[in-house]
Amino acid sequence: MVASSARSAKAPGEASSKSRSRTVDGRLKSRLLRLLKQHAYREGAVRLSSGKSSEYYVNAKMVTLRPDGSWLVATLFLDLIRRERFDAVGGPTLGADPIVGAMAALSFTRRKPLTALIVRKEAKEHGAGRQVEGPQLPAGARVLAVEDVTTTGGSLERAIVALRACGYRVDEALTIVDRGEGGRERLSALGCRLRSLFTSEDFRVVKRRRAMLH
Repeated sequence: MVASSARSAKAPGEASSKSRSRTVDGRLKSRLLRLLKQHAYREGAVRLSSGKSSEYYVNAKMVTLRPDGSWLVATLFLDLIRRERFDAVGGPTLGADPIVGAMAALSFTRRKPLTALIVRKEAKEHGAGRQVEGPQLPAGARVLAVEDVTTTGGSLERAIVALRACGYRVDEALTIVDRGEGGRERLSALGCRLRSLFTSEDFRVVKRRRAMLH
């Protein structure tokens, strides 16, 4: 039977930092932020996957592919949704892949198992020709969309569209870092709320501190 739950009374994107802090363990969140600053955050001109240029880059895969980082992200994401019911978790390859795998494994130990789904950029031209990889779920199954870093939200949007094309319900999304460049609003227009563990402000502090030293 497909699990279902009542939608939050808040509109998409309204979750405050205070409400998020009550939901997750602040110590674990701080540990993850330290890992991201040490291993994922880089300054310098770079072109993002969205096509935009930026003065900094967060390569979250440098953390989500570490054993400690993988566990921290999965733990914090599962804590964020512990009052809700989902049947599966999925997101755009490649950034979402380690998150999806870690969440599925950890959810089993919590006795609230989530099926893992991987969403390709486009359907394969060979084999079964599928865009969404993973066990087939009943129509109406609720899927949590996840991503490592969100800029404009284009990758998540494409993944959500593909998941919905399979007959799944997708109305919630989580990302480790929201760069605050339109992704939240883009998903809201799709009827999907985006929540994040961190925003660009958590990393701009690093840049400001370094600038003060020079």
